[in-house]
Amino acid sequence: MSDSVARFSNRAENYAKYRPNYPAGVIDILKSDCGLTETSTIADVGSGTGILSELFLKNGNPVIGIEPNAAMRQSAERLLAGFANFVSIDATAEATTLEPASVDFVTAGQAFHWFDREKARREFARILKPGGWVILIWNERRLDSTPFLRDYENLLLRYGTDYDKVRHENVTGNIAQFFAPGAFQLKSLENVQLFDFESLKGRTRSASYTPEPGTPNFELMFAKLEEIFNAHKSEGIVTFEYETRIYYGHLTNSF
Repeated sequence: MSDSVARFSNRAENYAKYRPNYPAGVIDILKSDCGLTETSTIADVGSGTGILSELFLKNGNPVIGIEPNAAMRQSAERLLAGFANFVSIDATAEATTLEPASVDFVTAGQAFHWFDREKARREFARILKPGGWVILIWNERRLDSTPFLRDYENLLLRYGTDYDKVRHENVTGNIAQFFAPGAFQLKSLENVQLFDFESLKGRTRSASYTPEPGTPNFELMFAKLEEIFNAHKSEGIVTFEYETRIYYGHLTNSF
């Protein structure tokens, strides 16, 4: 995954427009289970276009966005310009540049699977205050709960450039190792997105494994996407169903 930063440079606009938000219930879970308050300082690592950062900023939290991709980071800076308590930093999960024991929460939304996990773990342990929390979140698209989602998954398997290699499900099975020897907890929330065809195209193009315009499979993929959309639309709309999965726990200093 050596290109994990650069591969999103041409995706930022579609990512900001068409990726799903995180449910407000995430904040409720972290308040009840992790002691989140409005004064808790958040390091949002791999903050991208600012989708997860915005959730915490609306809760009143000071948020430090850590994002190495310039296009994604600049998109977040535009989106979040109205929040005085947002700081944007050009840095990585493995080297955040933050001071030791300086944050209450380290969060990663839709990003952890791109990190060097051993190096990121050491860095997270370094920047967290004693008793601080690591929160790993994914909006996990359901793959076969509806005929449309089954057809969409098959589309990605057929035309995605390296979909099987980079999908985040490849990493979520290793979360226990990341938190070991400590434990972690997992809670899930329902989430949905509704798309007309134009927004479905944008959502599809936001993924790093979607072929670029001008490459052999681009036209084929989007012709098939339109076929799938037309077969399953209801009043001009199709639905993505997600399970928002929230993994949370403490780190120790050993890996």
